[in-house]
Amino acid sequence: MRKLVYYIAVTLDGRIAGPKGEYDFFPTGTEQQSAAYSAWANTLYPETVPTAYRAAAGLADAPNRYFDTVVMGAGTYRGPLDQGVTSPYAHLRQYVVSSTLGHDVDPAVTVVPGDPLALVRQLKREQDAGLNIWLCGGGRLAGALLPEIDELVVKHYPVVVGAGIPAFDGAFDPTVFDLAERTAFPNGVTLTHLTRR
Repeated sequence: MRKLVYYIAVTLDGRIAGPKGEYDFFPTGTEQQSAAYSAWANTLYPETVPTAYRAAAGLADAPNRYFDTVVMGAGTYRGPLDQGVTSPYAHLRQYVVSSTLGHDVDPAVTVVPGDPLALVRQLKREQDAGLNIWLCGGGRLAGALLPEIDELVVKHYPVVVGAGIPAFDGAFDPTVFDLAERTAFPNGVTLTHLTRR
């Protein structure tokens, strides 16, 4: 069965974005450190690079390795949309969970106004899809989908922001994950891969 994987950047205090959805505060280190980290991450998860940046990252023709579908909340989708990009991950099947967006935002994007759990359960049951489902944000959606999250891939950045959007914003529901792998990089980023116990 396909897995739902929450692959996300997080501050030391557990925020995925600032109070207004900003994310430009994540430190990258020196140019050389940033390039080394990006090359490593892009090799593992090339499909997580937005379509508009894939050529510049040397991934224009790179096949999807881990994900074939992306699920995001309206807040996550709002960033690209505000810049005029209606299909940020054209190389993936795209689902946006939102009760406020219209269904006609882009033919390549499916807007789901209802139950995100039902959506993910349906996607997991698909027989013809061989790759996993990427949950790329936001915090409320992650909180709602916690019962279906099979893996976490967390990029911890060495910064504390004090306020903002939490990685999970939902009901009290302690859920244990086991450490599968942890890699530290010279730019201070730690990538941790966890699997549901």
